[in-house]
Amino acid sequence: MSWRSNTHPQVVAVLGAGSWGTTFAKIVADAGASRATDVRVWARRPEIAVDINDRHRNSQYLKDTVLPANLTASADPAEVLAGAELVVLAVPAQTLRAQLRSIRHLIPAGAVVVSLMKGLEVGTDSRMSQVIEEELHWPEERVAVISGPNLAMEIADRQPTASVVACSDLETAAWIARACTAPYFRPYTNTDVVGVEIGGIVKNVIALAVGICEGKGMGDNTKASVMTRGLAETTRLALALGGDAETMSGLAGMGDLIATCSSPLSRNHTAGRLLAQGLTLDEVNASMKQTAEGIKSAQAVLDRATQLGVYMPITENVVAVLQGAISVDELGPRLLSRELKSESVHAQ
Repeated sequence: MSWRSNTHPQVVAVLGAGSWGTTFAKIVADAGASRATDVRVWARRPEIAVDINDRHRNSQYLKDTVLPANLTASADPAEVLAGAELVVLAVPAQTLRAQLRSIRHLIPAGAVVVSLMKGLEVGTDSRMSQVIEEELHWPEERVAVISGPNLAMEIADRQPTASVVACSDLETAAWIARACTAPYFRPYTNTDVVGVEIGGIVKNVIALAVGICEGKGMGDNTKASVMTRGLAETTRLALALGGDAETMSGLAGMGDLIATCSSPLSRNHTAGRLLAQGLTLDEVNASMKQTAEGIKSAQAVLDRATQLGVYMPITENVVAVLQGAISVDELGPRLLSRELKSESVHAQ
Protein backbone atom coordinates (compact mmCIF):
# COMPACT_ATOMS: atom_id res chain seq x y z
CA MET A 1 0.00 0.00 0.00
CA SER A 2 1.18 3.51 -0.80
CA TRP A 3 1.39 4.67 2.80
CA ARG A 4 3.80 1.84 3.69
CA SER A 5 6.30 3.00 1.09
CA ASN A 6 6.67 6.45 2.67
CA THR A 7 8.47 7.14 5.91
CA HIS A 8 6.09 10.00 6.64
CA PRO A 9 2.83 11.24 5.11
CA GLN A 10 3.20 14.28 2.90
CA VAL A 11 -0.45 15.34 3.05
CA VAL A 12 -2.53 15.10 6.24
CA ALA A 13 -6.22 15.99 6.40
CA VAL A 14 -7.90 16.74 9.73
CA LEU A 15 -11.69 16.88 9.67
CA GLY A 16 -12.88 19.03 12.55
CA ALA A 17 -11.60 22.44 13.64
CA GLY A 18 -12.52 22.27 17.32
CA SER A 19 -9.91 22.49 20.05
CA TRP A 20 -8.61 18.92 19.79
CA GLY A 21 -8.80 18.66 16.00
CA THR A 22 -6.89 21.92 15.56
CA THR A 23 -4.40 21.00 18.26
CA PHE A 24 -3.69 17.63 16.69
CA ALA A 25 -3.25 19.33 13.31
CA LYS A 26 -0.72 21.62 15.00
CA ILE A 27 1.12 18.60 16.42
CA VAL A 28 1.41 16.98 12.98
CA ALA A 29 2.41 20.28 11.38
CA ASP A 30 5.10 20.86 14.01
CA ALA A 31 6.30 17.26 13.64
CA GLY A 32 6.48 17.62 9.87
CA ALA A 33 7.78 21.19 9.62
CA SER A 34 11.23 20.12 8.44
CA ARG A 35 9.65 17.85 5.82
CA ALA A 36 7.17 20.51 4.70
CA THR A 37 4.23 18.26 5.53
CA ASP A 38 1.04 19.76 4.15
CA VAL A 39 -1.54 19.74 6.98
CA ARG A 40 -5.08 20.79 6.08
CA VAL A 41 -8.02 21.27 8.44
CA TRP A 42 -11.65 21.07 7.42
CA ALA A 43 -13.68 23.70 9.29
CA ARG A 44 -17.46 23.49 9.19
CA ARG A 45 -17.64 27.25 9.71
CA PRO A 46 -15.89 29.30 6.98
CA GLU A 47 -14.92 32.05 9.42
CA ILE A 48 -12.72 29.61 11.35
CA ALA A 49 -10.95 28.63 8.13
CA VAL A 50 -10.35 32.31 7.40
CA ASP A 51 -8.96 32.86 10.90
CA ILE A 52 -6.56 29.93 10.50
CA ASN A 53 -5.39 30.96 7.03
CA ASP A 54 -5.13 34.72 7.53
CA ARG A 55 -4.05 34.99 11.16
CA HIS A 56 -2.62 31.53 11.91
CA ARG A 57 -5.03 31.34 14.83
CA ASN A 58 -8.18 29.48 15.80
CA SER A 59 -9.41 32.17 18.15
CA GLN A 60 -12.72 30.43 18.80
CA TYR A 61 -11.12 27.37 20.40
CA LEU A 62 -7.40 27.98 21.00
CA LYS A 63 -7.36 31.68 21.86
CA ASP A 64 -4.03 33.25 20.83
CA THR A 65 -2.13 30.05 20.06
CA VAL A 66 -0.03 30.60 16.92
CA LEU A 67 -0.47 27.83 14.36
CA PRO A 68 2.35 26.65 12.06
CA ALA A 69 2.71 28.03 8.54
CA ASN A 70 2.30 24.56 7.01
CA LEU A 71 -1.20 24.27 8.54
CA THR A 72 -4.06 25.61 6.41
CA ALA A 73 -7.83 25.30 6.52
CA SER A 74 -10.84 25.18 4.23
CA ALA A 75 -14.60 24.81 4.53
CA ASP A 76 -14.49 22.58 1.43
CA PRO A 77 -13.88 18.92 2.38
CA ALA A 78 -12.85 18.04 -1.19
CA GLU A 79 -10.03 20.56 -1.03
CA VAL A 80 -8.87 19.28 2.36
CA LEU A 81 -8.98 15.58 1.43
CA ALA A 82 -7.38 15.76 -2.01
CA GLY A 83 -4.28 13.53 -2.02
CA ALA A 84 -4.37 12.93 1.75
CA GLU A 85 -2.42 9.88 2.94
CA LEU A 86 -3.51 10.33 6.56
CA VAL A 87 -7.10 11.34 7.35
CA VAL A 88 -7.82 12.33 10.96
CA LEU A 89 -11.40 12.52 12.20
CA ALA A 90 -12.21 14.93 15.02
CA VAL A 91 -15.95 15.58 14.73
CA PRO A 92 -18.60 15.00 17.42
CA ALA A 93 -19.08 11.25 17.85
CA GLN A 94 -22.82 11.30 17.23
CA THR A 95 -22.36 13.04 13.86
CA LEU A 96 -19.61 10.75 12.56
CA ARG A 97 -21.71 8.29 10.56
CA ALA A 98 -23.57 11.03 8.69
CA GLN A 99 -20.33 12.94 8.07
CA LEU A 100 -18.64 9.85 6.62
CA ARG A 101 -21.55 9.16 4.30
CA SER A 102 -21.30 12.67 2.90
CA ILE A 103 -17.52 12.62 2.28
CA ARG A 104 -16.50 8.98 1.80
CA HIS A 105 -16.25 9.41 -1.98
CA LEU A 106 -13.62 12.10 -1.34
CA ILE A 107 -11.29 10.03 0.85
CA PRO A 108 -8.33 8.66 -1.16
CA ALA A 109 -8.51 4.87 -1.48
CA GLY A 110 -5.11 4.20 0.11
CA ALA A 111 -5.46 6.55 3.08
CA VAL A 112 -5.08 5.59 6.73
CA VAL A 113 -7.99 6.88 8.83
CA VAL A 114 -7.50 7.91 12.46
CA SER A 115 -10.17 8.62 15.06
CA LEU A 116 -9.59 11.22 17.77
CA MET A 117 -13.17 10.83 19.03
CA LYS A 118 -14.13 9.43 22.42
CA GLY A 119 -17.72 8.29 22.28
CA LEU A 120 -20.10 5.40 21.62
CA GLU A 121 -22.73 5.86 18.95
CA VAL A 122 -26.20 6.18 20.42
CA GLY A 123 -28.54 3.55 19.03
CA THR A 124 -25.87 1.12 17.82
CA ASP A 125 -23.44 1.26 20.80
CA SER A 126 -20.65 1.16 18.19
CA ARG A 127 -17.15 2.42 18.84
CA MET A 128 -15.90 5.07 16.43
CA SER A 129 -13.43 2.70 14.74
CA GLN A 130 -16.34 0.36 14.03
CA VAL A 131 -18.38 3.18 12.49
CA ILE A 132 -15.42 4.11 10.28
CA GLU A 133 -14.91 0.54 9.09
CA GLU A 134 -18.63 0.09 8.40
CA GLU A 135 -19.21 3.34 6.54
CA LEU A 136 -15.98 3.45 4.54
CA HIS A 137 -15.64 -0.33 4.07
CA TRP A 138 -12.08 0.21 5.25
CA PRO A 139 -9.84 -2.68 6.40
CA GLU A 140 -9.08 -2.61 10.14
CA GLU A 141 -5.33 -2.44 9.47
CA ARG A 142 -5.86 1.07 8.04
CA VAL A 143 -8.09 2.34 10.85
CA ALA A 144 -6.49 3.62 14.06
CA VAL A 145 -7.42 5.51 17.20
CA ILE A 146 -5.47 8.00 19.29
CA SER A 147 -6.24 8.51 22.96
CA GLY A 148 -4.61 9.50 26.23
CA PRO A 149 -4.40 12.48 28.60
CA ASN A 150 -4.94 14.98 25.81
CA LEU A 151 -6.28 18.28 27.16
CA ALA A 152 -6.08 20.37 24.03
CA MET A 153 -5.17 23.77 25.51
CA GLU A 154 -2.17 22.39 27.38
CA ILE A 155 -0.84 20.60 24.30
CA ALA A 156 -1.46 23.63 22.10
CA ASP A 157 0.70 25.50 24.62
CA ARG A 158 3.43 22.88 23.97
CA GLN A 159 3.24 21.38 27.44
CA PRO A 160 4.74 17.87 27.27
CA THR A 161 2.32 14.97 27.08
CA ALA A 162 2.16 11.36 25.92
CA SER A 163 -0.55 9.48 24.09
CA VAL A 164 -1.35 6.12 22.50
CA VAL A 165 -1.79 5.25 18.83
CA ALA A 166 -3.70 1.97 18.55
CA CYS A 167 -4.21 -0.11 15.42
CA SER A 168 -4.58 -3.82 14.81
CA ASP A 169 -1.53 -3.50 12.55
CA LEU A 170 1.50 -2.37 14.58
CA GLU A 171 3.30 -1.12 11.46
CA THR A 172 0.42 1.23 10.74
CA ALA A 173 0.42 2.46 14.35
CA ALA A 174 4.18 3.12 14.14
CA TRP A 175 3.75 5.03 10.87
CA ILE A 176 1.12 7.27 12.46
CA ALA A 177 3.26 7.71 15.57
CA ARG A 178 6.20 8.93 13.49
CA ALA A 179 3.91 11.45 11.82
CA CYS A 180 2.82 12.99 15.13
CA THR A 181 6.02 12.87 17.18
CA ALA A 182 6.71 16.47 18.17
CA PRO A 183 9.08 17.83 20.84
CA TYR A 184 6.13 18.12 23.24
CA PHE A 185 4.04 15.13 22.09
CA ARG A 186 5.22 11.54 22.60
CA PRO A 187 3.02 8.81 21.07
CA TYR A 188 3.29 5.17 22.14
CA THR A 189 1.90 2.33 20.00
CA ASN A 190 -0.56 -0.40 20.89
CA THR A 191 -2.65 -3.03 19.07
CA ASP A 192 -5.47 -2.95 21.65
CA VAL A 193 -7.95 -0.77 19.76
CA VAL A 194 -10.86 -1.90 21.93
CA GLY A 195 -9.14 -1.09 25.23
CA VAL A 196 -7.86 2.29 24.04
CA GLU A 197 -11.30 3.33 22.79
CA ILE A 198 -13.20 2.11 25.84
CA GLY A 199 -10.77 3.90 28.15
CA GLY A 200 -11.39 7.15 26.27
CA ILE A 201 -15.15 6.67 26.24
CA VAL A 202 -15.95 5.66 29.81
CA LYS A 203 -13.59 8.17 31.44
CA ASN A 204 -15.93 10.91 30.17
CA VAL A 205 -18.81 9.39 32.13
CA ILE A 206 -16.66 9.05 35.25
CA ALA A 207 -15.53 12.67 34.82
CA LEU A 208 -19.17 13.77 34.89
CA ALA A 209 -19.54 11.99 38.24
CA VAL A 210 -16.36 13.56 39.63
CA GLY A 211 -17.43 16.99 38.38
CA ILE A 212 -20.78 16.63 40.13
CA CYS A 213 -19.01 15.60 43.35
CA GLU A 214 -16.72 18.60 43.14
CA GLY A 215 -19.62 20.92 42.36
CA LYS A 216 -21.39 19.67 45.49
CA GLY A 217 -18.33 20.51 47.60
CA MET A 218 -17.04 16.97 48.12
CA GLY A 219 -13.34 16.59 48.76
CA ASP A 220 -10.39 14.75 47.29
CA ASN A 221 -11.12 11.50 49.12
CA THR A 222 -14.49 11.25 47.41
CA LYS A 223 -13.12 12.15 44.01
CA ALA A 224 -10.21 9.71 44.31
CA SER A 225 -12.60 6.95 45.35
CA VAL A 226 -14.90 7.59 42.39
CA MET A 227 -11.97 7.73 39.96
CA THR A 228 -10.51 4.48 41.25
CA ARG A 229 -13.79 2.59 41.17
CA GLY A 230 -14.51 4.20 37.83
CA LEU A 231 -11.31 2.71 36.46
CA ALA A 232 -12.41 -0.67 37.80
CA GLU A 233 -15.72 -0.59 35.97
CA THR A 234 -14.07 0.74 32.82
CA THR A 235 -11.68 -2.20 32.97
CA ARG A 236 -14.54 -4.68 33.39
CA LEU A 237 -16.23 -3.37 30.26
CA ALA A 238 -13.01 -3.32 28.25
CA LEU A 239 -12.22 -6.91 29.20
CA ALA A 240 -15.75 -8.04 28.33
CA LEU A 241 -15.30 -6.53 24.86
CA GLY A 242 -11.93 -8.21 24.34
CA GLY A 243 -9.63 -5.42 25.51
CA ASP A 244 -6.42 -5.81 27.49
CA ALA A 245 -6.25 -5.06 31.23
CA GLU A 246 -2.74 -3.63 30.79
CA THR A 247 -4.14 -0.89 28.56
CA MET A 248 -6.33 0.30 31.42
CA SER A 249 -3.31 0.92 33.64
CA GLY A 250 -1.62 2.98 30.92
CA LEU A 251 -2.03 6.33 29.22
CA ALA A 252 -5.33 5.53 27.50
CA GLY A 253 -6.83 4.19 30.72
CA MET A 254 -5.61 5.61 34.02
CA GLY A 255 -3.71 8.50 32.40
CA ASP A 256 -6.69 9.83 30.48
CA LEU A 257 -9.01 9.23 33.44
CA ILE A 258 -6.84 11.29 35.82
CA ALA A 259 -6.54 14.21 33.39
CA THR A 260 -10.21 14.28 32.47
CA CYS A 261 -11.50 13.92 36.03
CA SER A 262 -9.07 16.42 37.57
CA SER A 263 -8.80 19.34 35.18
CA PRO A 264 -11.10 22.36 34.80
CA LEU A 265 -10.08 22.21 31.12
CA SER A 266 -12.06 18.98 30.77
CA ARG A 267 -15.46 19.52 29.15
CA ASN A 268 -17.01 16.56 30.96
CA HIS A 269 -15.64 17.59 34.35
CA THR A 270 -16.98 21.10 33.71
CA ALA A 271 -20.38 19.76 32.65
CA GLY A 272 -20.61 17.78 35.89
CA ARG A 273 -19.83 20.85 37.99
CA LEU A 274 -22.48 22.86 36.14
CA LEU A 275 -25.08 20.16 36.73
CA ALA A 276 -24.18 20.20 40.43
CA GLN A 277 -24.71 23.95 40.50
CA GLY A 278 -28.32 23.48 39.41
CA LEU A 279 -28.17 24.01 35.66
CA THR A 280 -30.42 21.81 33.55
CA LEU A 281 -28.94 19.54 30.91
CA ASP A 282 -30.10 21.89 28.17
CA GLU A 283 -28.51 24.85 29.97
CA VAL A 284 -25.23 22.94 30.36
CA ASN A 285 -25.15 22.05 26.66
CA ALA A 286 -26.00 25.62 25.67
CA SER A 287 -23.23 27.07 27.85
CA MET A 288 -20.45 24.96 26.34
CA LYS A 289 -18.68 25.62 23.05
CA GLN A 290 -18.08 21.94 22.36
CA THR A 291 -19.80 18.66 23.09
CA ALA A 292 -19.25 16.94 26.43
CA GLU A 293 -19.17 13.43 24.96
CA GLY A 294 -19.97 11.79 28.30
CA ILE A 295 -23.46 13.30 28.22
CA LYS A 296 -24.12 11.83 24.78
CA SER A 297 -22.43 8.44 25.34
CA ALA A 298 -23.41 7.55 28.90
CA GLN A 299 -26.61 5.74 27.93
CA ALA A 300 -24.83 3.83 25.14
CA VAL A 301 -22.12 2.75 27.60
CA LEU A 302 -24.73 1.52 30.05
CA ASP A 303 -26.64 -0.28 27.29
CA ARG A 304 -23.49 -2.06 26.15
CA ALA A 305 -22.62 -3.03 29.72
CA THR A 306 -26.14 -4.37 30.30
CA GLN A 307 -25.96 -6.47 27.14
CA LEU A 308 -22.70 -8.00 28.36
CA GLY A 309 -23.74 -8.43 31.98
CA VAL A 310 -21.10 -5.98 33.20
CA TYR A 311 -22.02 -4.12 36.39
CA MET A 312 -21.18 -0.40 36.15
CA PRO A 313 -22.76 1.37 39.14
CA ILE A 314 -21.14 4.77 38.62
CA THR A 315 -22.22 4.85 34.98
CA GLU A 316 -25.69 3.69 35.99
CA ASN A 317 -26.09 6.52 38.48
CA VAL A 318 -24.71 9.16 36.11
CA VAL A 319 -27.29 8.06 33.53
CA ALA A 320 -29.98 8.33 36.23
CA VAL A 321 -28.93 11.94 36.87
CA LEU A 322 -28.87 12.78 33.16
CA GLN A 323 -32.36 11.33 32.74
CA GLY A 324 -33.72 13.11 35.81
CA ALA A 325 -34.42 9.86 37.66
CA ILE A 326 -32.30 11.03 40.61
CA SER A 327 -31.04 14.47 41.64
CA VAL A 328 -27.41 15.55 41.76
CA ASP A 329 -27.76 15.62 45.56
CA GLU A 330 -28.48 11.89 45.55
CA LEU A 331 -25.54 10.95 43.33
CA GLY A 332 -22.67 11.19 45.83
CA PRO A 333 -24.11 8.85 48.49
CA ARG A 334 -25.19 6.35 45.81
CA LEU A 335 -21.81 6.08 44.11
CA LEU A 336 -20.26 3.86 46.77
CA SER A 337 -23.38 2.44 48.43
CA ARG A 338 -22.88 -1.15 47.35
CA GLU A 339 -22.75 -4.33 49.35
CA LEU A 340 -19.36 -5.07 50.87
CA LYS A 341 -17.10 -7.19 48.67
CA SER A 342 -13.58 -7.67 47.36
CA GLU A 343 -11.85 -4.72 45.69
CA SER A 344 -11.00 -6.95 42.70
CA VAL A 345 -11.67 -5.42 39.28
CA HIS A 346 -13.48 -8.61 38.38
CA ALA A 347 -15.93 -8.35 41.30
CA GLN A 348 -19.46 -7.58 40.11
